[in-house]
Amino acid sequence: MVTLFLNCGMRVSELAGINLTDVDSGLQSLRVTGKGSKERVVYLNDACQAALGEYLLERTSNKYSAVQERALFLSRLNQRISVKTVQAMVYKYLKLAGLDGKHYSVHKPRHPAATLMYQSGNVDVRVLKDILGHEQLNTTQIYTHVSDENMKRAVAANPLDENRKGFKTLFHR
Repeated sequence: MVTLFLNCGMRVSELAGINLTDVDSGLQSLRVTGKGSKERVVYLNDACQAALGEYLLERTSNKYSAVQERALFLSRLNQRISVKTVQAMVYKYLKLAGLDGKHYSVHKPRHPAATLMYQSGNVDVRVLKDILGHEQLNTTQIYTHVSDENMKRAVAANPLDENRKGFKTLFHR
């Protein structure tokens, strides 16, 4: 669950709502239902595919063969895991990692996932909007912190920089 949070930027309700049938057979993607009951496809990277593959081996083992629940993630009672249970698990592991406190929540992994995709993965903000399931681009822009280094690279990449002298002569004739 944590791997999906960190790599896909899902909401906790989206994670808890995933069914076994929402996962494609090649583990390339899964379907989630976001806000407003809007479905979207979330593509999985290698880390997610590996973690989900391991989990599915356990989830579909004989130990769970009698479980009728279609949910991907199950509680200890073999029922769909609730949002509150996911929250409790995340808080438990944050505490074990020495990261407990009011600055962390189940929504927090969504922020670095989006920011890292944008800054390090060079993901276009419009693509990021669709990945996160946002309706409006301005909602996505809160995740797109622009660093000084990014701004320097953008200015240096301007093609007019190479022709500066020639460009100036066009206006000083």
